[in-house]
Amino acid sequence: MWDWNYAFEILPEIASALWITIAATLVGFLLALVVGLVWTLLIRSNNKLISYGADGIVKFIRNTPLLVQLYFIFYVFPTFGLSLEPFTAGVIGLGLHYSTYLSEVYRSGIESVGPGQWEVATALNFTRKKTWTRIILPQAIPPVLPVIGNYFITMFKETPLLSAITLVEILQTAQNIGAGTFRYTEPLTIVGVLFLVLSYPASIALRQLENRMAARYD
Repeated sequence: MWDWNYAFEILPEIASALWITIAATLVGFLLALVVGLVWTLLIRSNNKLISYGADGIVKFIRNTPLLVQLYFIFYVFPTFGLSLEPFTAGVIGLGLHYSTYLSEVYRSGIESVGPGQWEVATALNFTRKKTWTRIILPQAIPPVLPVIGNYFITMFKETPLLSAITLVEILQTAQNIGAGTFRYTEPLTIVGVLFLVLSYPASIALRQLENRMAARYD
């Protein structure tokens, strides 16, 4: 049976752990945004060794489970002398994993920029850096923002995996409460509701952004 008094009693403790989940999502996604762009630029390199090497790494990370990668970073890295705190290991795992998906998003955005834009940059004698920052990226990223946003929401919903490496985020907190009281229905339901409350409005906002982008580029 559902106990409302028990649910309201444990709600503050679970809600306080939500900040760990949010922080891991924000920092991990920021890492994914930066590293994803780096992957894209390396794959587009004229140096075949760099291009093939980066492409191979991206495919390897993308095609292996995130949970395995988290375990490897947290439990295997210490054998090589690199011990990381659970939060740091979790952020790195999330960031690297999703950077490989964002690299594909960046690639599609860059390829949508017409060849004429590259020719304009050449005609204006722009440096390679200036070409990317002033012409290509400002045109490539806006159309793919909704897709980037979708990956942000997906990462947020996958943060419970971090409990597997002992990070006391929202799910781990609910499990700890349940283990202490032998009542799991309320804490786990509250976790699900909190994820819904945060994810659903973000999904609606992304849908509106997608419609605006579609109207802008039609």
